[in-house]
Amino acid sequence: MSKQQGGQRKGKSSVRGNKKDAKRSFAKGHAPFRKNDTQQNKKPSNPNEIRLNKYVANSGMCSRREADVHIATGLVSVNGKVITEMGYKVKIDDEVRYDGARINPEKKAYVLLNKPKGFATTTSEGKGRTVMDLVANATTSRIKPIGRLGRNSKGLLLFTNDDTIVDKFTNSKNGVPRLFHIELNKNLKLEDLKKIQAGFKVEGKLIAVEEISYIDGASKKEIGLKIKNTGNTIIRTIFDYLKYEVENLDCVAIGHLTKKDIPRGSWKHLTVQELNTLKML
Repeated sequence: MSKQQGGQRKGKSSVRGNKKDAKRSFAKGHAPFRKNDTQQNKKPSNPNEIRLNKYVANSGMCSRREADVHIATGLVSVNGKVITEMGYKVKIDDEVRYDGARINPEKKAYVLLNKPKGFATTTSEGKGRTVMDLVANATTSRIKPIGRLGRNSKGLLLFTNDDTIVDKFTNSKNGVPRLFHIELNKNLKLEDLKKIQAGFKVEGKLIAVEEISYIDGASKKEIGLKIKNTGNTIIRTIFDYLKYEVENLDCVAIGHLTKKDIPRGSWKHLTVQELNTLKML
């Protein structure tokens, strides 16, 4: 082998080595150029904000590309203001409406709780033990209770983030019936039971229930009462007016939903069939 050939090989070997070193340097991220000012000064994204088109798409209304079209045509509003700006960002708590209907980017959740006594029906903090403590691990979606049960009341309470279901319960014309097992401090007189059945006025306001009856096999202190109101204030109003004290109040059914297989203090997710039936009420 000649010295010239040997020199050539040595030279090639040196080039390969330089390429290898350069490749290895790039792989470790040691690029031989300086990052530009735009990359260095780029503001971090706010984790509490989301692009409007993604918000709309996550609600299940349409794809993100279709959401851009709907936004551009003025079908989407945020906190009462129509937004047509591409790339607009909203907070998760903002009120976003699509074609007039409020939408939610979270997965819809429907949780049925069998509430025990001693828990307040509120989402506010600083109120002691609340029903939100009992369903804290049920879902990552921000669910809220529909209606109220007093701290010393018990029974079924439905939680959801689905405004359509909430509207169904709070609709003054239709509503969803709830059945209560009530125990009074004394026997309910038949004349008072009939008065409740017929409806009566308290301070000029009509007080009416769906149904009321004595409970078979129990004393006249125990009655079943069905209402469509979302709270239980009307029940207290009825019996305070008629000079009875409510000693025990238990919501035993909401529409077709019952406490079967839900121990006191426990919850369950509604099945598809239960949800579909609820929507048809």
